[in-house]
Amino acid sequence: MPAADAERMFERLKALNPKPVTELEYTSPYELLVAVALSAQATDVGVNKATRKLFPVANTPQAIAALGVESLKRYIATIGLYNTKAANVVAMAHRLIEHHGGDVPRDRVALEALPGVGRKTANVVLNTAFGEPTMAVDTHIFRVANRTGLAPGKTVRAVEDGLLKAVPAAYLHDAHHWLILHGRYVCKARKPDCPHCAIRDLCRFKDKTPGEPDAVT
Repeated sequence: MPAADAERMFERLKALNPKPVTELEYTSPYELLVAVALSAQATDVGVNKATRKLFPVANTPQAIAALGVESLKRYIATIGLYNTKAANVVAMAHRLIEHHGGDVPRDRVALEALPGVGRKTANVVLNTAFGEPTMAVDTHIFRVANRTGLAPGKTVRAVEDGLLKAVPAAYLHDAHHWLILHGRYVCKARKPDCPHCAIRDLCRFKDKTPGEPDAVT
């Protein structure tokens, strides 16, 4: 996608949603870290239902460590892979206490050293909790980047690197949220809502769903 089209793309996405935020519910960097760790192969809605019960009881590394794996499982049993996630979240809490004084580190290497935390989770925390211009590529962003031609790539890392180059600097901080929301609600996997897409005319997707497009301004 030409740079001028990328500029117009994010200009429109910003006009529709000037201050995008994650749909995960949290009140601290640690709550966000736990919520993102729980969200792998799960919906934000499902994670929020679980954390609304969990966080009032335990929302610090110390409280999660004291809760323990078996007790934590009862709060997150409705989330996929909850056995593994419970073990990781408790182990993560112990590592934060032992190596970071209970604080969430603002450092990629340190974040990725935590149990259950990969590059995507680290990117979400760095961007959403600490304001870093990172790009956490999930299935939605991967799809949108390839379909639109904004940053095509065969791997998640290739798309991430491509987006960091393709997204105009002025929009980079919020681009992660705009692209996720666009993929979740408009550029859906099975049937993208192309007729109501604000960037339809800029998109390189060949198999657009038919219908009368909305006016583009």
